Amino acid sequence: MRFFRRRRDRDAQARPVEEVDLDSLLALVADSHGFRCEFSADGAAMTLSGPKDLVVRLTGLRREAARRTREDWPMLVSEHLAHTVAVAGEPLDACDLDQVRPLLRTRVNLADDLEGERVVARHLSTDLIEVLTLGYAGAVRPVRPEEAGCWPIPAGQALDLALRNARDDERLSVARADLDGVAVWRLTGPTASAAAHLRHLEDYLPVPEDGVLAALPRAGTLLVHPVEGIGVVRAIERLRLHAQREAERHADGLSPQVYWWRAGRLTLIRADLVAQDGQTRLVVAPPPEFARLLAAIAARPPR
Repeated sequence: MRFFRRRRDRDAQARPVEEVDLDSLLALVADSHGFRCEFSADGAAMTLSGPKDLVVRLTGLRREAARRTREDWPMLVSEHLAHTVAVAGEPLDACDLDQVRPLLRTRVNLADDLEGERVVARHLSTDLIEVLTLGYAGAVRPVRPEEAGCWPIPAGQALDLALRNARDDERLSVARADLDGVAVWRLTGPTASAAAHLRHLEDYLPVPEDGVLAALPRAGTLLVHPVEGIGVVRAIERLRLHAQREAERHADGLSPQVYWWRAGRLTLIRADLVAQDGQTRLVVAPPPEFARLLAAIAARPPR
């Protein structure tokens, strides 16, 4: 008995103390949920037995723990185990990139709606975030950092892969529309990743050098107006009011704001409805670069 204890102690001492401490925490949390656990020899996985039998991948969890303070570990471990149990019935292993590669997409969310959630994502604009998602037969969920941490590619590359999947597999429908005298293009798709196609807008319609105005009132809808003349000022107003109505009317409403898309960048054109003296008016606060563009457009001679 003493021999085996000394051998186990030597094995623990041979590993980084952070890994040993994380394993102890994992075992403690698993036990609190009624599971017995056994770690693989390389520490890449943990087998749970109890209410149900399942394997918990640990490579991504260890990478995520290395980026965080020890104070975050209990929450990190608890969330990871709870998530693993919750998705145990999925047909594929989300930690295996080869299995889930074709199922990766992106979905655009308001940054405020994701506050506190741990997902793989990046900012599309100051108020919008591209979230990496995984879909099975119509059911879509975000990918967690511990899952993507198992993959042999960085998170940014995984998001680019998901965007290519959306472009190749989910062609949008394009139609002309009129918003009280302002002509726009309306791009719609059957899934929630229509905004992903912004990065490939040239595949659908001509994009002028100065870019386009874009509204994203719903996850599956894009409204686009080319920036080609001073009429763009009126287009901001029409797009903003229409996006407000559509975002409020539908359960999958996204953003009531208007954006400027140019050279692969989405910039918010802040426009707020302000009540004053019994009237409601739209107050537009364009970013400096767009304001300079408007001044340059106004100074151009008429065609």
